[in-house]
Amino acid sequence: MTNLPIGVEDIKRRAEGLIKDLIRWRRDFHQHPELSYQEERTARVVAESLGSLGLEVHTGLAGHGVMGVLHGVRAGKVVAYRADMDALPLTEEVDVPWRSQEPGVMHACGHDFHMSIALGAASLLREVRERLAGEFRFIFQPAEEGPQENEQSGAQGMVAAGVLDNPAVAAIVGLHVAPNLEVGQLWYSPEVVMAGSDHVVLTIKGKPVHGATPHRGVDPIQVGAQALIQMQGWLAQGIDARQPVVLTFGRIAGGNRFNILASEVVLEGSLRYLKNSGRQQVLAGVRKILTGQSVTTGAVLDLRVRTVYPILKNDPVLSGQAVSVLEQVLGAGRVKLHQPAMGSEDFAFYAHRAPAFYFFLGVRSPGRAGQSLHSPLFNPDETALPWGVRAAAGLLMGLSEPEEKQGSGGVCQAPR
Repeated sequence: MTNLPIGVEDIKRRAEGLIKDLIRWRRDFHQHPELSYQEERTARVVAESLGSLGLEVHTGLAGHGVMGVLHGVRAGKVVAYRADMDALPLTEEVDVPWRSQEPGVMHACGHDFHMSIALGAASLLREVRERLAGEFRFIFQPAEEGPQENEQSGAQGMVAAGVLDNPAVAAIVGLHVAPNLEVGQLWYSPEVVMAGSDHVVLTIKGKPVHGATPHRGVDPIQVGAQALIQMQGWLAQGIDARQPVVLTFGRIAGGNRFNILASEVVLEGSLRYLKNSGRQQVLAGVRKILTGQSVTTGAVLDLRVRTVYPILKNDPVLSGQAVSVLEQVLGAGRVKLHQPAMGSEDFAFYAHRAPAFYFFLGVRSPGRAGQSLHSPLFNPDETALPWGVRAAAGLLMGLSEPEEKQGSGGVCQAPR
């Protein structure tokens, strides 16, 4: 059992005592959402809130990123907690007083919850600083919702800005709200947590002719349709069913007039995988299909693949320690093992650099159906906020304790 510097009931009481602040933070963030790379107001509010708590504040990281640093009074490990800040391009359909005031922008992925929980954990730890060991970094990251082509994700930018260095963090943790999991429940995976994700772009060049004489041209729309059918058929029978891979196409564009064969069609899709070997197998098979299509139709098919996020993996040793802490803080019956998800997350970039633990927090009201993430109807239960603070604060305190209680030496300094 992991030692905690304060009692479990004390953690619970302090977290529940923050409910008014948690709701106030959450509703303010929710009313003023900002898209990726545009989180200017959000960053300012976060920095002001961290400063009012007495933390050392670093701003302007990877654009609008913010980091708050709290030093314990005893020597210990450097641990970090990450919260993402950006919203989505959606028009909110939830009729509540704190609905989004920004047309076409909404916190529909729970990042308003993530930030509020991080501020709550910082507040709780500040209250008990005299009992803490180590250094605590609260990382507020911009631009999680998917980088544009030739752009870094927020996590890549924050890593490049040095938030894990000088000295290196011993552990970084993060959570995501889960609308299909009831309030007070947690999910985790000991190793692979979420899929790697590729952006797939298939360009098909044909030969445009009048629609009345298709035999004189090459129709890229028809070629694209045939390629889609062949790819999905091959995925169903050419890939071991025990190898989780998903290839879907969400956009097709091409042509400029109804009675002229298109000169070019572009298909954009997403490839998800839990093993890099599965990714390589899918891409090799798809390229064979496209080569055959080119030979039989005369079209030119070009496949471009860009990795958006790598596979997110928890450190297995750290996972064991984290689960021990969570079971103490929340109760063993509330911490449940879960299968890896086919969604993806840029927290993976932190996990590639430092031991990491990522988990899911239930936000579904008891007895009610939860709304999907990225839905204009997404409306998580705010009673989950103190549960998130208990989990986050407990993990940071438990994982920061030195291996031997009688540590020596000064407290490490944060990067400047």
